[in-house]
Amino acid sequence: MDIDDLPTPALVIDANALERNLDRMTATHPGSALRPHVKAHKCTALAAAQAANGHNGFTCATPREVIGMASAGLGQDLLLANETLDAGRLRAMAELDPPVTVAIDSEATLHATVTAGIRRVLIDVNVGLPRCGIAPGRAGALADAARAAGLEVRGVMGYEGHLMMVTDRAEQAERVAAAMALLVRAHADVGGHIVSAGGTGTYDLHAETGVNEIQAGSYALMDTHYGALGIPFEQALHVIGTVISVSDEYAVADVGLKALGMDHGDPDVLVEGGARRVWFCSDEHVTFSRDDRSPEVGDRVRVVPAHVDPTMAMHATAWLTRHGEVIDRWPIDLRGW
Repeated sequence: MDIDDLPTPALVIDANALERNLDRMTATHPGSALRPHVKAHKCTALAAAQAANGHNGFTCATPREVIGMASAGLGQDLLLANETLDAGRLRAMAELDPPVTVAIDSEATLHATVTAGIRRVLIDVNVGLPRCGIAPGRAGALADAARAAGLEVRGVMGYEGHLMMVTDRAEQAERVAAAMALLVRAHADVGGHIVSAGGTGTYDLHAETGVNEIQAGSYALMDTHYGALGIPFEQALHVIGTVISVSDEYAVADVGLKALGMDHGDPDVLVEGGARRVWFCSDEHVTFSRDDRSPEVGDRVRVVPAHVDPTMAMHATAWLTRHGEVIDRWPIDLRGW
């Protein structure tokens, strides 16, 4: 099957670009130095490719991802890097073998974890992103309470997500170092061997921060948001669309809000001859500029999402391609909670 045979909108992954992205990240963070975050792709087939590159520990954002990864034989060392109080989901994870690790940041999440039978935890530390995480100065006490309850405290994690898109690299490095100093100080009180942090936007800034594993995910497929940083990962993911209507000034393709993560802005639309300015997206359409020659009704366009994670979660299937030929069909099988 050729790409042009796919019904649109079609989520496609360029196998060559994907493989180069995986190899580049592995060269920087081999083996356990990288704990790939599967929330970025929600696809066990892609996670298997990451495991084939030597990464046997994975980061998950939802219990569904944890259970799905274990069911796919990728459960050697799974971390739920997110707090949950759902007793049923926690019990389901507690039944997995090898044991999973769950992030906690409060007495309430500790209690829920103990009650469900979870045996391993990381202490989630707030390093500046106003989301989850305990204050650094309180992390040691939570770790003591977890050990008193019979849990293995494997270490700490902290996500500097608020620094991923700082475009001045010197400023970004300075601010990442300050955020990680908070995490390392908390780790001194918590103990354990894991200091986990980072993401695609800061993947190369942790050589001297004390962090020993990076939770990057978007690097494998990329999007326009991370692409603007100039980091050495290629755009491997596109949504293929068909032009369904044209006027003298604009064209419309069948890739809309229900096929794209839009929280980081409009996508890029690529046609023969280069990118076109996006006017707006609606439920099933993207409207973009055209000239008096192209594109025409029936032409195919490549749409580059601004945010890869929610884009992947909107599709049931990714088509793996090489040189324009479809070589495999990968289910997006970790969607949902």
